[in-house]
Amino acid sequence: MKITIWSFMVILLTGCGTQSRNPFLVEWNTPFGTPPFNEIGNEHFMPAYKEAMIAHRVEIEDILKNAEAPTFKNTIEAYEKSGKLLDTVDRVFSCLNGADTNPELQAISEEVEPLLTKHYDDILLNSDLFTRVRTIYEQRENLGLNEEESTLLENIYKDFVRSGADLDEKDKEALRAINEELSTLYVKFRKNHLDQTNAIALVIENESDLAGLPETLIAGAAETAENRGLEGKWVITLQKPSFEPFLQYSEKRTLREKVYKGYINRGNNGDEYDNKAVVSRIAALRVKRSRLLGYGTYADFVLERNMAKKPENVFGFLHDLWKPALERAKTEAAEMQAIIDREGGNFKLSGWDWWYYAEKLKKEKYALEDSMLRPYFKMENVRQGAFSVAEKLYGIKFIRRDDIQVYDPDIEVFEVQEADGKHLGIFYSDYFPRDGKRAGAWSNSLRSQSNMDGNYITPLVFNVGNFSKPTENKPALLSTDEVGTLFHELGHALNSLFGDTVYYGSRRTPRDFVELPSQIMENWAMDPEVLPTYAVHFETNEPIPQELIAKIQKASLFNQGFRTVEYLAASFLDMDWHSLREPEGVDTANFEAKSMDGIGLMEEIASRYQSTNFAHIFSDGGYSAGYYSYIWAEVLDADAFQAFKEAGLFNRELAGSFREHVLSRGSTDMMAQYVKFRGAEPKVDALLLRRGLK
Repeated sequence: MKITIWSFMVILLTGCGTQSRNPFLVEWNTPFGTPPFNEIGNEHFMPAYKEAMIAHRVEIEDILKNAEAPTFKNTIEAYEKSGKLLDTVDRVFSCLNGADTNPELQAISEEVEPLLTKHYDDILLNSDLFTRVRTIYEQRENLGLNEEESTLLENIYKDFVRSGADLDEKDKEALRAINEELSTLYVKFRKNHLDQTNAIALVIENESDLAGLPETLIAGAAETAENRGLEGKWVITLQKPSFEPFLQYSEKRTLREKVYKGYINRGNNGDEYDNKAVVSRIAALRVKRSRLLGYGTYADFVLERNMAKKPENVFGFLHDLWKPALERAKTEAAEMQAIIDREGGNFKLSGWDWWYYAEKLKKEKYALEDSMLRPYFKMENVRQGAFSVAEKLYGIKFIRRDDIQVYDPDIEVFEVQEADGKHLGIFYSDYFPRDGKRAGAWSNSLRSQSNMDGNYITPLVFNVGNFSKPTENKPALLSTDEVGTLFHELGHALNSLFGDTVYYGSRRTPRDFVELPSQIMENWAMDPEVLPTYAVHFETNEPIPQELIAKIQKASLFNQGFRTVEYLAASFLDMDWHSLREPEGVDTANFEAKSMDGIGLMEEIASRYQSTNFAHIFSDGGYSAGYYSYIWAEVLDADAFQAFKEAGLFNRELAGSFREHVLSRGSTDMMAQYVKFRGAEPKVDALLLRRGLK
């Protein structure tokens, strides 16, 4: 009798009392196998994790016990099939811990991270298992593998080698210790980052201190205060929809300074949430780990699998952009200083002034300000606009589903279908801030597409944001940045939804390519042809007037010096941290200051992130030695969108080619995939023109 993973769990749990009711350990009788969030409690995670790790070990043991010679099917494919229950538990937990966490989930994270690290080290450092994998890899030219099978084999083999499978036992033990310590540090960084973001806020008691603020921000700040038991006051938080418009519009310079410094100093206040020592230790351990694995730096280790390949290629690329961006930013600063002087300000432009005077400058130069545009960007309309772009390009449909369980009432769910009604996957949107949600926006999957043994698994994808919330009197009205972010994250979702592979493990997209599917979607968001189709006034339902569209186009290059400089500064900071060669801790503040001085960062602009709150690179978010990826991919997306401008914004044949070669499949050489779509490698010119740097 064949024992499946599910029947194995039933046997294992027979007579185990309340654990038998653990929703993770029974098959889900839900639409499309979606997680039964209403049934999942915090108490279910640790038992589920532990049982899933046991099940995974059994599956690995079955591979090792196979007396037959290693083959692609009995080793590589069997390895790819293993650990599915553990993957399910971990994806659901990661979703909740990122988007709706609480002290219990954070405690579980602290407990389970070292267990997971040990679990995967036990597998990837298993000499017998690696011997089987290596045997197949060395025979790969004679096995008659197709392109996808070859990619899967290549990925798995490199996973083992890059995880230390080739090391001797002494070095393996050293690597295990490093991995275990890193896992606990990542948890600590994330917790400090979230807790400090939530802990710092500006409480306004005098109505006069609201001068200049838009009504929507005032209403939101009053609601936040009321929720915190501060009725009659106003609270500005460090969530982007709160602090950014405050910096844009507040006439109170001293209050702008408090909010600005509160934001950039997160994790750097010498209190219980301080991340300086955590950052320094993570960087040192990454150097040690890289050296054990035979790499000079952590950047060398990471970039081996990226399109950039080498640190010098990244630094060269960043420096090529830095000089024109800095020159542009200095021009912008001079224009704002002129406004200050003209108004008799008698002070020098500082970081907390930039947003405020940039808004004034935009109004002066283009007769345009953010408050004129927000009424046309009701969240639901923007989301439908993004859906419509995807529908016109790829012939798909988004159908609202109210029968699928969610983890918070703000979340909405859509079934995604092909034009002929074939089910593609499920899309969850979770767009508004909450105290349990980390900052930023992201896309991820609760389940990924695969098609092993004819068992077609469809993806479950979610987009998370921290957009401007609705108030008692107004719906959620987004800024133009938030509009771009919504389109961006849907691009990531489409990349996941369009997966069309047998093996999920064959879609290991390089980090510096992964932003192409998301960033190209942003091009449609503000296109003059697209804007009137979704940007309608929330009160009158009138489409955005052509006059405003023209102003948006004219202002498209506005503040690009600032945007590029703050981003590039963070990219340099990331690369500097991960180009360290000595495995000794450094003083975090001094290191960061030296890094920024080294590129000549102007004092009026701060790096987009500081080391102590740079979650992309220090919370194991996947962007360490890779934050440059956004602008690297922008070279690709600017070039790719040019193809649509030439052929037609909604050219279905071109979109089909993009879906086939870029969105649906993985490859160890994604530039080759891009060339199949575009016909040639991209050049940086389109990016420089788009940002007004040429």
